[in-house]
Amino acid sequence: MEDGKPVWAPHPTDGFQLGTIVDIGADALTIEPLNQKGKTFLAPMSQVFPAEDDVNKHVDDNCSLMYLNEATLLNNVRIRYSKDHIYTYVANILIAVNPYYDVPKLYGPDAIKSYQGKSLGTLPPHVYAIADKAYRDMKVLKMSQSIIVSGESGAGKTENTKFVLRYLTTTYGSGQDIDERIVEANPLLEAFGNAKTVRNNNSSRFGKFVEIHFNDKNAVVGGFVSHYLLEKSRICMQSNEERNYHIFYRLCAGASEDLKKTLHLDSPDNFRYLNRGCTRYFASKDSDKQILQSRKSPEHVKAGALRDPLLDDHGDFSRMCVAMKKIGLNDAEKLDLFRVVAGVLHLGNIDFEETGSSSGGCIIKKQSDQTLKFCAELLGLDQDDLRVSLTARVMLTTAGGAKGTVIKVPLKVEQANSARDALAKAVYSRLFDHVVKRVNQCFPFQASSNFIGVLDIAGFEYFEHNSFEQFCINYCNEKLQQFFNERILKEEQELYQKEGLGVNEVHYVDNQDCIDLVEAKLVGILDILDEENRLPQPSDQHFTLAVQTKHKDHFRLTVPRKSKLAIHRNLRDDEGFMIRHFAGAVCYETARFVEKNNDALHMSLESLVCESKDKFVRELFENSSTFKDSKQKAGKLSFISVGNKFKTQLNLLLEKLRSTGSSFIRCVKPNLKMVSHQFEGALILSQLQCSGMVSVLDLMQGGFPSRAPFHELYNMYKAYMPEKLTRLNPRLFCKALFKALGLNDKDFKFGLTKVFFRPGKFAEFDQIMKSDPEHLAELLKKVNKWLLCSRWKKVQWCCLSVIKLRNKMRYRALACIKIQKTVRMWLCKKKHKPRIEGLVKVQKLKKHMERFNEVVNGLKEGKQEMAKQVGELARAVDALSAKIKATVMTWKQIDSEYQGLVKRSEQLLASMQKKKREEEETERLKHIEEEMQKERRRRDEEEQRRKQEEEDRRLKAEMEVKRKQEEEDRKKRKEEEKFIQAELEAQLALEREEQVQRATMLEQERRDRELAMRIAQSEAELVSEEGQGDAGLRSDDFFSGLPISSSSAKVMGPQVQATKAAAGVKKYDLSKWKYAELRDVINTSCDIDLLAACREEFHRRLKVYHAWKSKNKKQNDDGSDMRAPKSITDYAEQNPAPPTTAQHQEVAMNRQQRYFRIPFIRPADQYKDPQNKKKGWWYAHFDGPWIARQMELHPDKQPIVLVAGKDDMEMCELSLEETGLTRKRGAEILPRQFEEIWERCDGIQYLKKAIENKQARPTYATAMLQSLLK
Repeated sequence: MEDGKPVWAPHPTDGFQLGTIVDIGADALTIEPLNQKGKTFLAPMSQVFPAEDDVNKHVDDNCSLMYLNEATLLNNVRIRYSKDHIYTYVANILIAVNPYYDVPKLYGPDAIKSYQGKSLGTLPPHVYAIADKAYRDMKVLKMSQSIIVSGESGAGKTENTKFVLRYLTTTYGSGQDIDERIVEANPLLEAFGNAKTVRNNNSSRFGKFVEIHFNDKNAVVGGFVSHYLLEKSRICMQSNEERNYHIFYRLCAGASEDLKKTLHLDSPDNFRYLNRGCTRYFASKDSDKQILQSRKSPEHVKAGALRDPLLDDHGDFSRMCVAMKKIGLNDAEKLDLFRVVAGVLHLGNIDFEETGSSSGGCIIKKQSDQTLKFCAELLGLDQDDLRVSLTARVMLTTAGGAKGTVIKVPLKVEQANSARDALAKAVYSRLFDHVVKRVNQCFPFQASSNFIGVLDIAGFEYFEHNSFEQFCINYCNEKLQQFFNERILKEEQELYQKEGLGVNEVHYVDNQDCIDLVEAKLVGILDILDEENRLPQPSDQHFTLAVQTKHKDHFRLTVPRKSKLAIHRNLRDDEGFMIRHFAGAVCYETARFVEKNNDALHMSLESLVCESKDKFVRELFENSSTFKDSKQKAGKLSFISVGNKFKTQLNLLLEKLRSTGSSFIRCVKPNLKMVSHQFEGALILSQLQCSGMVSVLDLMQGGFPSRAPFHELYNMYKAYMPEKLTRLNPRLFCKALFKALGLNDKDFKFGLTKVFFRPGKFAEFDQIMKSDPEHLAELLKKVNKWLLCSRWKKVQWCCLSVIKLRNKMRYRALACIKIQKTVRMWLCKKKHKPRIEGLVKVQKLKKHMERFNEVVNGLKEGKQEMAKQVGELARAVDALSAKIKATVMTWKQIDSEYQGLVKRSEQLLASMQKKKREEEETERLKHIEEEMQKERRRRDEEEQRRKQEEEDRRLKAEMEVKRKQEEEDRKKRKEEEKFIQAELEAQLALEREEQVQRATMLEQERRDRELAMRIAQSEAELVSEEGQGDAGLRSDDFFSGLPISSSSAKVMGPQVQATKAAAGVKKYDLSKWKYAELRDVINTSCDIDLLAACREEFHRRLKVYHAWKSKNKKQNDDGSDMRAPKSITDYAEQNPAPPTTAQHQEVAMNRQQRYFRIPFIRPADQYKDPQNKKKGWWYAHFDGPWIARQMELHPDKQPIVLVAGKDDMEMCELSLEETGLTRKRGAEILPRQFEEIWERCDGIQYLKKAIENKQARPTYATAMLQSLLK
């Protein structure tokens, strides 16, 4: 596959197309088609094949090509087909492509004469060459031969079968009329067994194996036809474009007027068994005119006749009558055949209707009375009996008299229709059996030496709707494909191995598993179907489910919904199954499988036809055992398995094929339209692959298809050789001949009994041998020269053999010396063997003593005593070893002393084991006691834990009650504060009004005084009452400066006065104190009021600072410096605490210790973590109103521990009331829970360091830790 050279690449419609390799991928090639430059496509490397240098060259035998692959095979067949060469060899297998027209001079008498006695390959490929090869193989090998003609429906199997029979009877016939009878019997069988299908106008709807028998002089003496599986369902039903069997149409078209009246015939559209399919005749232009218009159906008149060069219903009827006469049928026998055929047609026209009575059942319609009369007349039946048998069936019971009781069961319309069709199929199938039997009688033979059998059976079939017939046909093709594999591939490889040729093995797909799926005992589909038929109420659905259940894991079987066709995927699982055959997957619809598998009628109809007045009809059913079986079964419906009958026939056929030599003709269908000169490459390639031809190519590429035994070659060419050469034995004769001819060693190989030739090389060898005498004289000189060389080589080999013999004698002398040494050694070993074995046993015992020491070391008591006993035993063992070495002892003496030591060791071991067990028992009791103590401790701990949990629950309940009480107090306090605030605001408003009035009065007095002063000054008088007025003014000024007037103070409430006093008076002014001074006072002061005031001021300043810091925070601040969870800070902003003094808080809280826990998440993580996977826990310990300890537990980092004093800037600055924690349900936890987490997070060490560094503020926690440390 070098660049630029053409290759064959896959093509969807043509199979393969020419192209060149553009690029090479990992497992695919880029191909550029030669006819589409610039376009490329990828093709799997395994499907690209090299092409010949001249792609338009064609050869007779595909094995003669340089490259043997499926692409070159397809191309060779294509080119030959385009030139009307429809036959091609692949080694000894013939490929026949259906031309769909008569190829001129291809099958004439001259062609028959030209192939007579010619070897395969000397003339162009032909079906005659295969027939002649089979005859010559039978003649030479004295062995019967078989020609297997296979292929799809419409590929031309029947025509090739006829050509084989014609060739054998014409060429090797005895000259009697028996030869003509064998050939003329085929049209008769085709008339009754062939029909038009969608894919083939002359499709064989049965299989046949035609045997042509020969006498000891190899002349034709007779024949025999075996038939298989007639498609009986076609008698009653066909699809739109298909027809019933040819005989029905030929009888309607070609019968004379007298015969037509006798049989009451009409046009095909008037018969139910014909008008549901195609009702047109096959006819040419001339023969169409000969058919009367009254015999043509409306469809024929409208669309015209069907055209086929090989079929003509009117003319074929005349030819069939002539053939009947030639094979020995008289006019009476012909009329009998036609009567039964017509009777079947009239039987199909009988219609039924419901009776309308309460008893149910049906009757025959009045319109069908005439048809019933015709049917009864033609079949020799009583009209009334036929009427009763079609509308009722008879059952026999064992009770009621010697012969039992007869019960008449009426049939429904559907059952009557089924009974009518079953009778029609039974009559026609027995008629066909009679035709085959009569054909066999026309060419009898007394004795036969051998025969040549030609197998023609329906090819692999797959339609949209496949039923029981397709199932049996495809099962048969599976068996034949296996036979082909065995004969062509398997046996070929076994022969190569047996003869020692060393040819590479060719792998092929073995379809035994598919065959077992169908025919295996008990679990095979056929046996399952038989079991279903034996049930009282069999059904197709139950059968289908049984098959799928038993083979649910089978590779070859699957359900219809897995099909690639939509029409099959619509089927339910209980309506069918799909089988993967060697040629592809086929979906079978199991409707009527059960019915078609039963070949028996019910007893009423069986009895009716067996008692027919017509002798011919009666004889048709004489040999049937169904009637006898039905009587024996006392009323049960008899059952005859069609499937198992076919399986038995098929196995017998294959046994016969395996006992004969085989030749194969693979028929190929070039297109689906059945037209000439149209080659569909993909379709043909699929047929070649399914028929095993590609595997044959693989084998032939490295194989030797032609072979001949040495004695046959010797006898064949002995006459051409001088006497000097004929004295040689056959193998040496052949070897001398081949060496003298100078044949290439690659063209042949010598086996053990045969010589094998490459494809086409045997013909070359034969041609050389039969050349002119001068060439033979030259050949003789070469043979003599080769013989001299061969004999000289033999002398050399003799000398070498003598030298080899001398060397062998020397070798044997040395071997004798070695034998002597070995024998002496054995005698010595035998003498000292008891002592050696005894010593070995004693040494093993000594090794066991080491284990004794280990056991002694493991003892706790009595160790010294046991060690002493072990030492004594070890010394006894050493003493025995020394005694064996020093003295000659017998085996009994050694064994006796050894057994004594073993007994002592066992006793010692038993005592040690006993002591060990005692110690173990003591240990066990001790262990049990410890376990009991542990169990007691565990129970105590559980009891303590339970009490602790109860205490925790009690405390939590108290905490919840306390929380609720505080909440109620808080609400009351709020209401009181609201009331006080309202009262205060009202009082303040009253005071403001009094102050305004007083100010107005004072202003008026001031103005009066000023006016009086001016008057006095003007009159130069002194006012004597000035001192009194000043005193009055001072008194007023004093009262006006007070925050509350004396009058209003009287009416003011006591709570309002206390509130105003608390708001207006501050005991300590800390606004100018420094931050450090506040911290020092908090840490050192003992004044409770001052301490509370300092704490209040301290936390107020923290709030102001953090408020300023929050207002001026960075834009990218992620909230990592939060001192409390956002829920707490938000609550403090939304619910500001009421103003209370620090001292009041200290007194109110009474330094209570409270602990809280709430979940939190950082503001920066709220949107990054919507699932709250980064949620943490915030723990707080409040010492009175202010926080003393704080913890933050994060899921992704170390916990943060904070204490008051050291970490004030990082801790929560809000008071307990401002946080709102006391209002959160479940937020408050027990002190023990807080302390456990505090200890786990190393809070104790942290607080201890803060105390040592004097950084911790004095709190309850610091006091407790200091007391604990002291």
